[in-house]
Amino acid sequence: MRGVVLGMLMPMALSITMMTPTAAPAATFVYVGNAESNEVWVLALDRQSGDLALVEKVGIPGITKPGISTPMAVSPDRKILYVGTRGEPKIVAGFAIDPASGRLKHLASGPLPDSMAYISTDRTGRYLLGASYPGHKVTVSPIGPAGTVQAAQQILPDHPNAHAILADAGNRHVLVPTLGNDKFNQFDLDPTTGQLSPSSPPSVSVKEKAGPRHFVFHPNGRIVYLLGELDGFVYVFDYDAARGQLKQKQSISALPPDFQGKPSAADLHVTPDGRFLYGSERTSSTLAGFRVNPSDGTLTAIGSVPTEKQPRGFNIDSTGRYLLAVGQLSHALSSYRIDPESGKLTKLKEYPMGQNPNWVEILDFP
Repeated sequence: MRGVVLGMLMPMALSITMMTPTAAPAATFVYVGNAESNEVWVLALDRQSGDLALVEKVGIPGITKPGISTPMAVSPDRKILYVGTRGEPKIVAGFAIDPASGRLKHLASGPLPDSMAYISTDRTGRYLLGASYPGHKVTVSPIGPAGTVQAAQQILPDHPNAHAILADAGNRHVLVPTLGNDKFNQFDLDPTTGQLSPSSPPSVSVKEKAGPRHFVFHPNGRIVYLLGELDGFVYVFDYDAARGQLKQKQSISALPPDFQGKPSAADLHVTPDGRFLYGSERTSSTLAGFRVNPSDGTLTAIGSVPTEKQPRGFNIDSTGRYLLAVGQLSHALSSYRIDPESGKLTKLKEYPMGQNPNWVEILDFP
């Protein structure tokens, strides 16, 4: 047994159904990046049942050699999906999102200065921020008309194994964990020019060999959660939004109690109401759940549930009712219902995906 199960599991391997042209358009759409098959799968999520239906499969144009992952980002107005590739050539493709059907239309592709483990836009949608794991750099690229990402205007070297990058809600500060030196880097952002400059101090340290990887802001903007890839711990920070500064106050394991081997934690997400946090771990192929203390944001473990093999990516819908996790080695997606009182996960169904699914974005349209 690979950990304490969160709720009753109901494994149901299903073939995914293609949505017919006469089907009523769903209000929630799911985008799954599949690296080895070089495509994005578009799915419709039924808000009542949690069922998924395939809308379309869209290839990423211009790729001659697929990479190991497909980091994705959504523009703040939800009109454009950006899909990065870690193969050749190093580009990011911009797709227009049809709000009625969820379908994608390729607009343009722009250059990336290196292989990016993570991309995001600033809060205005005018700049694409990048974190390059193999290139050890942080980058800023202007976004031109029709979602065209232009050549990088700023490249900050000497950030070993940069693994994620996000602007805060005020769009005045940017955080970047660097796995290679166990730092959580703090930048000031000029929202007019898109320029980054190191804050003072420029970083805070986590435990040696923790391997800081992905992070999320709590919805209240005052707490940040960071996942250590190499030790499988979640680190909790108070966040001073005025200064863009972090102060660690807790660390807690995301590994199942019977864990064996070398940790390889991957992704981290919080429910929209801020009550529950989840993290994925690839060696054990599990999802760990945590209850968030409403007074100070600290965490209490709920337990772990087995999931898809090598779960690099997952996400939570805007209602906080469903969690969708993909497995790089199982080439499939598992859906879960989140209990609103306990945060426990109940597995709903399994769906086949493309080859090496690794990234999930979920969008609502009224």
